[in-house]
Amino acid sequence: MEYLIRPIRKDEYSLLEDFIYEAIFIPEGVEPPPRSIIENDDIQVYIKDFGSSKHDRCFVAEVDSKVVGAAWVRIMDDYGHVDDETPSFAISLYKEYRGHGIGTEMMKRMLSELKENGYRRASLAVQKANYAVRMYLAVGFEIVDENDKEYIMIARL
Repeated sequence: MEYLIRPIRKDEYSLLEDFIYEAIFIPEGVEPPPRSIIENDDIQVYIKDFGSSKHDRCFVAEVDSKVVGAAWVRIMDDYGHVDDETPSFAISLYKEYRGHGIGTEMMKRMLSELKENGYRRASLAVQKANYAVRMYLAVGFEIVDENDKEYIMIARL
């Protein structure tokens, strides 16, 4: 599958609402939550006023001129927060575009971007049952903490 990874444009910031919903891990056999869940404060932290901080960065994946995925970071007090200098990741792809290496390439591109801009590490939180754990390990993240359901992971840049 041919795709392009590029920086998000300002006029596309609203797409992050779709992608934060797509990023919610739904275990097999579990009913997806209503889309209104993205209005919760603990989810809004990923997207509200995106672009207002110098630490907000996002790459999107485009297939046939359609944005099909996004990987973005910001310094925020989210599930993967480790300190006030470490950007936290959010990433998602529409289901039909998963498994083609697009997410891995978005992650690698963002990690390079962060390193080039002087960041020392990046973090994320992921549910233990999420298949994406393998991808995060493969691109250089390591598990540094965990709770009953999630791993906290860091990539040293």
